[in-house]
Amino acid sequence: MSRTTAPVGPALVTGQLAAQEAGVLPATIRKWVQLGRLAPAGRQGRAQLYRLEDVFAAERSARGRG
Repeated sequence: MSRTTAPVGPALVTGQLAAQEAGVLPATIRKWVQLGRLAPAGRQGRAQLYRLEDVFAAERSARGRG
């Protein structure tokens, strides 16, 4: 019998998908990284990957400062 297990830990998404989920432009994700508000959690090839919870926290922080 074969068992399928769910991945352990938070899902990682590309900057493009992170931007879509947060309702911002991909350039905003890159800017947050430059400003130190968001850190990549990994890489897939050349693409940086982010935890959605980190993206949402950065979005809340940016909104609070705006």
